[in-house]
Amino acid sequence: MMELQICHLYPDVLNLYGDRGNVLCMQKRLTWRGIGCTVTELPLGERRPLGKYDIFFIGGGQDFEQSLLLDDLRGGKGADIKSAVADGKAFLCVCGGYQLMGHSYETHTGERFDFLGALDFETVGAAERMIGNFAFETEFGSVVGFENHSGRTRLGEGVQPLGRVIRGYGNNGADGTEGARYLNTFCTYSHGPVLPKNPAFCDGILLAALQRKYGSASLDPLDDMSEQAAHESVLRRLTAGI
Repeated sequence: MMELQICHLYPDVLNLYGDRGNVLCMQKRLTWRGIGCTVTELPLGERRPLGKYDIFFIGGGQDFEQSLLLDDLRGGKGADIKSAVADGKAFLCVCGGYQLMGHSYETHTGERFDFLGALDFETVGAAERMIGNFAFETEFGSVVGFENHSGRTRLGEGVQPLGRVIRGYGNNGADGTEGARYLNTFCTYSHGPVLPKNPAFCDGILLAALQRKYGSASLDPLDDMSEQAAHESVLRRLTAGI
């Protein structure tokens, strides 16, 4: 039987807007298909080898909570995360977790945090927040979610946007991009949690992890009628009048 190991990083400090639901969604969609799944939480201050894990989830947090993580990351966990990204392990990183993967974050008051640099991008904060339901188009189809961030993220060389904004702000409210994609790392500003309303996106992450681990893998279809109805309801409201 195929099996995936999921590691939930920093569940104690990065869990805004029900982001933990993304882990539950991945676990359920694997279990419903008869694929084994074990979830391990790795909180602040705890370090263990990451090699056995197939999927990593990092949720959202505020500036203060992100600053709490810096010493922990410098203690070795940051290097372990960077190695896992470079090794093609699957990651889903949301909002604050997304920002942590870049080189740095500078607040609108000028305070600078040096982050992991696992992906080539930087984020600069602004006084005005970008808030609201939004939608963006990806290789997995349209994705809907909720964004609330002051950071303006601009991607560097070698990092592709996860999608293109249909309605909302996305990375910076200016260039039409949303999120980031590098190898099997998926980053987004979409809270909600994002995966239950976007089953195709969830399955894309799961399939990336399965194929990396087993070489060849596929996912049996599920009855996603309720999930698709929720997705379409949000998308219709967002695109009305466009």
